[in-house]
Amino acid sequence: MTKQPSDTAPVEVCIITKDHEIRGTVYVSKFTKSNRELTELLNDKERRFLAVTNAEIVAQGAMSTPRRYDFLEIHIDSIIIMHPASQTLYKESSKAQEDIAKFRELRNRLSQTKPF
Repeated sequence: MTKQPSDTAPVEVCIITKDHEIRGTVYVSKFTKSNRELTELLNDKERRFLAVTNAEIVAQGAMSTPRRYDFLEIHIDSIIIMHPASQTLYKESSKAQEDIAKFRELRNRLSQTKPF
């Protein structure tokens, strides 16, 4: 079955590599269990790079200005940790609550979507 753009949903993520922290959006299948989307992206044997849109990249431990990219590809072997951005602790608690609510809403919508 060929995946169409409507077969995917955006998830904002935080990706940690050896040298960088990257925040951006990846697209996951609507047909995957809600707690397995990111795992399936990383374990896909045919995928060597992970596409990230609206990416912001910062060097680990640096207090530099983030570099921003509309599109970025990351070699999967360089990823140490990837998690939904809504699970990141923010200094601004209202922002964290807003992101958590968005993530839960997306997860609920995805779990209600049934394959054809």
